[in-house]
Amino acid sequence: MIYYDNNELVIRNMEEADARVFTDEETAQGWHADISKYLTRLRDQAEGKCVALTAVYQGHPAGYVNVYLTGLGGPFVEKGWPEIVDFGVLEKYRRKGIGSRLMDTAEQIGAQYADTIWLCVGLHNGYGSAQRMYIKRGYIPDGTGVWYQGKPCEQYETEIANDDSLVLFLSKTLSSK
Repeated sequence: MIYYDNNELVIRNMEEADARVFTDEETAQGWHADISKYLTRLRDQAEGKCVALTAVYQGHPAGYVNVYLTGLGGPFVEKGWPEIVDFGVLEKYRRKGIGSRLMDTAEQIGAQYADTIWLCVGLHNGYGSAQRMYIKRGYIPDGTGVWYQGKPCEQYETEIANDDSLVLFLSKTLSSK
């Protein structure tokens, strides 16, 4: 399915071939890429659990985001709100509006299911641009503090690492159409 098309940028459902492209491109960027992440998203999409999106810029897969209709875990999972999971734009395609268009599309999909959408963002500096973008888009912290490996961190906890599992949960109220 195509969600957006302006000839230069197309937002569509993720396809199997995208998994290899994203894995190879992220590996070339020095990221810890694993094709199983994308294959899981494709399987979940086929099972109706999520909408997995790919942004295609000038004919090349350039970014992705997934909207899970029921959250995967965290403080909002019981609320029945959709969750944005695993958002990324390949470095060579950044600053072209691709991330904003992906998020617009993800939020439009989420708005079909609830008036609020949520996500979590990593806290190390590799997530700095995502952190800034989410705040600019109106996402606010949920108030449960920092989470590590799926659990809220206790005050003064020392058994955590500043890795991809150290996250903050954010939510956004979506405007009704």
